[in-house]
Amino acid sequence: MRAISRRHVVHGLALGGLAAAGRPAKAQAFPARAVTIVSPYQAGGTSDIIARMIAQKLGETWGQPVIVENRPGANGGVGATAVARAPADGHTLLATASSALTLNPLLYRSLGYDVARDFAPVTRTGSVPNVVVVNPAVPATTLAELIALAKAKPDGLTYGSQGNGSNGHLNGELFKQMTGTSMVHVPYRGSAPAVSDLIGGQIQLLFDNLPSVIEQIRAGRLRALAVTTAGRSPFLPDVPGMAEAGLPGFDTSAWFAVLLPKETPVAIRTAIETAVVAALTDAEARQKLGNVGVTVTADGATALARQIETEATLWRDVIAKARISIE
Repeated sequence: MRAISRRHVVHGLALGGLAAAGRPAKAQAFPARAVTIVSPYQAGGTSDIIARMIAQKLGETWGQPVIVENRPGANGGVGATAVARAPADGHTLLATASSALTLNPLLYRSLGYDVARDFAPVTRTGSVPNVVVVNPAVPATTLAELIALAKAKPDGLTYGSQGNGSNGHLNGELFKQMTGTSMVHVPYRGSAPAVSDLIGGQIQLLFDNLPSVIEQIRAGRLRALAVTTAGRSPFLPDVPGMAEAGLPGFDTSAWFAVLLPKETPVAIRTAIETAVVAALTDAEARQKLGNVGVTVTADGATALARQIETEATLWRDVIAKARISIE
């Protein structure tokens, strides 16, 4: 059995049920036991933060334990594959970053799941800008100075990411392509070790989700040069967006979602969608996620399906130009 890196159990208060037609309600109640939310990354990253907030609120609603199980690896592919193969009864959910849904199919020659075939969308959960952050020892206080430094020293700067094929990796490649610079990519197993090495000076810069670095920025341990959206983020108002920082046309963000195994009954899918949307739009949840830089986007299954279909277009050319392929 694969080891679980971290488990989080939230006990709820009120019992909710969903009875199937023609069968006793008690026998068909949903959830009938503990529910597992698979977070396919290391604990502490943005996707994991959102998953744990959802778990807390669902536990309170359903009166059953809701467990967050971290199953990192292959840019979210290990956890996604596990959920694709799980029983389609609503008791196993996937809370993932967009990269597992839109980047992995473009990057991996062999993938253990097919997004359209194996998953039923539930809802998008939140979105965040990435932030270009540097170690304070790097002699660049603006994005223009960073670009000049990178051009003066080809391959002299190292940038980290959450892993090969991650959103941070692709943001770095897009940055290189748009600025004509050359930097060395250093992939990590998640945000936490990348941030730690950036603070320690082992790498010089990082393209990472805002929630993963916002406290380090506030404490002065990292310097933020720009957010990767065109405009400023309300959660980091003193930091310019890419257009203002001198790189118009660079406008990216990371988003997150919940999905279920494809064959989950429609009635259960609908009940879970309703519960997750309610959990995310709860005032407490919205405030807590906002405090770490997450904008809640709980807009349901239809919007998520549409987002998955269109997102890959943005990155297809970036991946082709960078010649990125992962075995």
